[in-house]
Amino acid sequence: MNRNVVLLALSQALMMTVISLVLSSSALVGISLSVSAGLATVPLAAQYLATMLSLHVLSSLMARFGRRPVFIGGALVGAAGLALAVIGILLGSFVVFALAGLGVGVLGAAGQFYRFAAVDAVPPEQKGQAISLTLTGGVLAAFLGPFIARNTRDWLGTPFLGSFLVLVGVALLAALLAFFLRLPSPLPAAALRQPRPLREIARQGRFRLALAGGVVGYAIMNLLMTATPLAMMCARLDFAATATVIQWHLVAMFAPSFLTGSLIRRLGVMQVMLLGGALTLAAIGVALSGDELRHFGIALALVGIGWNFMYVGATTLLTETYREEEKARVQAGNDGLVFLGVTVATLSAGPLVDGLGWEWVNAAAVLPVLLVMAGVLIALRRTRPVLASSA
Repeated sequence: MNRNVVLLALSQALMMTVISLVLSSSALVGISLSVSAGLATVPLAAQYLATMLSLHVLSSLMARFGRRPVFIGGALVGAAGLALAVIGILLGSFVVFALAGLGVGVLGAAGQFYRFAAVDAVPPEQKGQAISLTLTGGVLAAFLGPFIARNTRDWLGTPFLGSFLVLVGVALLAALLAFFLRLPSPLPAAALRQPRPLREIARQGRFRLALAGGVVGYAIMNLLMTATPLAMMCARLDFAATATVIQWHLVAMFAPSFLTGSLIRRLGVMQVMLLGGALTLAAIGVALSGDELRHFGIALALVGIGWNFMYVGATTLLTETYREEEKARVQAGNDGLVFLGVTVATLSAGPLVDGLGWEWVNAAAVLPVLLVMAGVLIALRRTRPVLASSA
């Protein structure tokens, strides 16, 4: 197995350990520090906003200095943000805790490029598999994050103070792993062709479909995932139950990555995206059928698998739409729009659960998924006549 892909998968594991623990605890800390339950997801929204705003900056830095120093720097900024979260909890300050999400968001932004770095490290025919294997690091995070949460929640006498302190060390370890990466250096500008305007790239149907699949797949998954701890609290389920549901959701998000690359090669990237949409709709159906632990667990597991198929599929499709000299702008532009959707979804989760209820959160997710699935079906119908005529 490629050494760089292994290191990137481990880096993914550490980054997702931070994200998963912050996800399962941030809204609960937010409720304890804020005056309104509707503000509980603001710290998470600040995190995703920082991710969105950092992507273009980090992409430009990677194009100039390479990926490794940016991965190291992103992890160090994340460690600083987590240290600020510790201070916010100690001071009982909602504002400081929310600002801490900005540093965590930079770590998340750097982590979004792990899968693209894996593509750079392998031959073109192994792109889908490299993306999938990198994301398998999330399986380790699915166990490590909740394990840390359960065992450190009440350390030091204040809920989650010890958890965020441990995460500072996790982020520093991610910086250390990045130091050992040996990735291709960026090509000098003189060696590259003139990149096409983004408008021209965006006119490609495959680009628009990849973008829509990534935005909708990630935003809907995040909407349901962020709202779940609040909905479970409303259903009088304890934090241990919430941590378990989030844990198996993360397993479902990343465990399929062992197979997704092979499925894409065997079935086709659009078919896998379509399957992801169908699984997301099935998850919504389960979520609407009740509010017991099993409903939350099954629904979020199905959402996780659906996200994997849509997101890996969309990323693989995206890599087919740009040239070497265009990748920095296209990758950053794509992920910027993805995290704009994630930020809106995260900001919406708290008010939707608080004001309208869990059922409306799920109902709001149906139409975007159906629209992406319709786009995939239209694209498949257009490509089949071409394939038939070429045969």
